[in-house]
Amino acid sequence: MKTTHPRPRTTRVTLAAALAAVLLAGTGCSSKADGDGPADGADGVKAGPGIGEKSIRLGALTDLTGPYATLGKSIVQAQQMWADETNAAGGICGRKVEIVVKDHGYDVQKAVTAYADIAPDVVALPQVIGSPVVAALIDDIERDGLLTFPQAWAASLLGRDPVQVLGTTYDLDMIAAVDFLTRTKKVAEGDSIGHVYFEGDYGANALEGSEWAAERAGIKVIGQKIKATDTDLTAQVSALRKAGVKAVLISAGPAQTASLAGVAASRGLRVPIVSSAPGYAPQLMKTPAAAALEAMVHVVSAAPAVSSDLPGVKRMVASYGKKYPDSPVDSGVLSGYNAAQLLGADLEKACEKGSLAREDVVKAHRSRKNADTGLGTPQDFTDVDAPASRSTYVLKPDRKAVGGMVGVEEAHRVPGADEYLAARTS
Repeated sequence: MKTTHPRPRTTRVTLAAALAAVLLAGTGCSSKADGDGPADGADGVKAGPGIGEKSIRLGALTDLTGPYATLGKSIVQAQQMWADETNAAGGICGRKVEIVVKDHGYDVQKAVTAYADIAPDVVALPQVIGSPVVAALIDDIERDGLLTFPQAWAASLLGRDPVQVLGTTYDLDMIAAVDFLTRTKKVAEGDSIGHVYFEGDYGANALEGSEWAAERAGIKVIGQKIKATDTDLTAQVSALRKAGVKAVLISAGPAQTASLAGVAASRGLRVPIVSSAPGYAPQLMKTPAAAALEAMVHVVSAAPAVSSDLPGVKRMVASYGKKYPDSPVDSGVLSGYNAAQLLGADLEKACEKGSLAREDVVKAHRSRKNADTGLGTPQDFTDVDAPASRSTYVLKPDRKAVGGMVGVEEAHRVPGADEYLAARTS
């Protein structure tokens, strides 16, 4: 049985530079209540950084002007919508929620400076975007005890009390992808499948999962490692076609998924392609690869499609469309809103215990075993070393659907997840 080892700390790469032309930029805002310091409240609630008599300040380190501008804009707007709704309902612990937004433009130095600026004045970070950003800040976040939800799903981020990977990790997603291919008889024992993956922890962690699942199924994985700057996958498609693969997994960004599908279709490699969630964005439906994506690609994701019939998702979509009528509703909206709701519940629980100090917010978070926002599957935050969820959805690109995707399979537990995770920690 394969035993894995600790990996370097990096996170999920989402949108590739080749998509920059279709990404929307946004503007951030920062708010700080003058004279609203961290003294314990008159209501007897213990305070700390980011907690005043009348306010709770949260921080967002995002990208609104760089290559991930669409993702950042969606998450920022979704979390601001949650804050506005929360405040309209009376706030949390008798306090209004404020979100201090810092745009780092996907520049690590700017992000480090932004963190130093807001860290003393916020109680938690419901959003941190960027693989190199999280890698640069993670030790400081742990030292400061600042509850943080990164837009990242690397298994290497597990094991730190204040850092919460929401949903599944990359390796579990690829185990689910292999299961989907074998269960639906798209591949069989003895077949070979390709796996195109980014160098770094995103791809390495995903490859661990695909290789483990493939070995159990009697399937051979042919890996093709690429860089985030590689947006023409002609060479990789040629190699996989020559190898006779029956399907291809991809753990990269949307530009790479579009290239893979488009080139494969044109070169006669018409095989199923299964992507991790970061490998798809609805903007791809406006590219020449749209038809190939619809015909060949499925996406495994810990979150449902925003076109889902889940009541909570439908309410969120309707509210977001009303508040931001000129902005598309995409997976970033769902991700941001879900993270904000989870953090809000953590703050409420901490308040009930009489303390909004950082360490007590983290304790409140880690005490939640069945956290359910109605935006997907329940999550368990009690085991710091384990993924919060072991369930995935299977989705499919659809240019006519809200968010550019529809559901194919409802959430189901990743087969073999318990066995895999036990082996990984042994």
